[in-house]
Amino acid sequence: MRRVGVMPDMVAVATVVSASGLLGDLGVAKTIHCFIEKSGVEVDAFVSSTLINTYGECGSLTDAYRFFRETAMKNTVVWNTMIHQSLEHNNLELGKQLFDSMPERDVASWNSMIRGFANVGQYEEALSLFHDMEISVFRPNTLTLLSTLSACASHGALEAGAWIHYYVNDNDLNRDGSLDSSLIDMYSKCGVIAKAIQIFEESPRRDLFTWTSIICGLVMHGHGKKALCYFSEMNESQVSPDEVTMVGVLSACAHAGFIEQGRRYFQSMENVFGLVPKIEHYGCMVDLLGRMGCLKEAYDLIMGMPMEANEIIWGSFLSACRVYNNVELGEVAARRLLELDPRDPWGRVMLSNIYAEEAKYDRSRGLRKEIKEKGLKKSPGCSSIEVNGSVHGFLVEDNSHPCYNEINSMLEKIEKLMN
Repeated sequence: MRRVGVMPDMVAVATVVSASGLLGDLGVAKTIHCFIEKSGVEVDAFVSSTLINTYGECGSLTDAYRFFRETAMKNTVVWNTMIHQSLEHNNLELGKQLFDSMPERDVASWNSMIRGFANVGQYEEALSLFHDMEISVFRPNTLTLLSTLSACASHGALEAGAWIHYYVNDNDLNRDGSLDSSLIDMYSKCGVIAKAIQIFEESPRRDLFTWTSIICGLVMHGHGKKALCYFSEMNESQVSPDEVTMVGVLSACAHAGFIEQGRRYFQSMENVFGLVPKIEHYGCMVDLLGRMGCLKEAYDLIMGMPMEANEIIWGSFLSACRVYNNVELGEVAARRLLELDPRDPWGRVMLSNIYAEEAKYDRSRGLRKEIKEKGLKKSPGCSSIEVNGSVHGFLVEDNSHPCYNEINSMLEKIEKLMN
């Protein structure tokens, strides 16, 4: 086009800029940007937003922000694109700064910010933005609610999630059932599986996502047999599972101890559903076989995997070796764990326990001594509780909570009453 002397229009320029973003080639993006500036082509808002997005996709938020500040064409779409890229690069401070500075917002602006905070685990900020949006002139849409419910689910914020559910019903925002899978997921992760089942049973939308949500929710609560009943109904409804569904199904088999069904479902992934098992599915099978004492079969499965086993799989296998006191395979698993993470003491502790139960006390003491000499410590356990809409997290031996003294004082009072 340039060789024959034809000057590209805005559509051609935006297309080429977008193509360089898909390639992820920052050099090409800068070259095209340089051509635009030198050629005198008038840059409109569409090209501006495309160039910002391209710089972001090429990994350079700095270049994206520099162009944003320089360009005169800043409509709401351009502002939203810059906010989106800031959040994609986990720069929430810049995203919030831009959001607060916007001369005019739209629903997409609010959705980007809520989703951005939810994605990095700052759910209180996400919920606060949702409440601000609610009292603004903009009405939350399905994307807003999906992001907010996801934040509640991830952090076990039942009170906030239930309030969102009330808001959805009160404003008739779920007539087609498009939010049902998110509501099921939220209630499951917040510990109210009965409510999750109720929503599923009343849902007018029995698609892949609602089936998967209820199956995985039931497994999370240890109801493996009921989860498999739902999977049978799903098959009868001619809804095909995906990889996530099959993780739930195989986990259900592990929880329920259904080894033959587990083997059959694992084989059906490729043979029936055309799904290639991923490391998560192999992990579920190792867990199932380990629980049922089929350690040799579990080991053979691990060694035959098309990918390298990770810490989770070797850890699950080592736990099974501990339960069934298999020293030989336990040593193999512990050795693999040590190779994957030499600073994690858990493998040594488990192997030490296996040695002790087999009366191999010298080896057990040797491992304990090694842990002490190297100063290895397990990652502290964490628990959380929701109070008045806020989730408070606690680590083992952590005294950083602002109400630490009051909490300790109350625990002492409870302990005295119990004694």
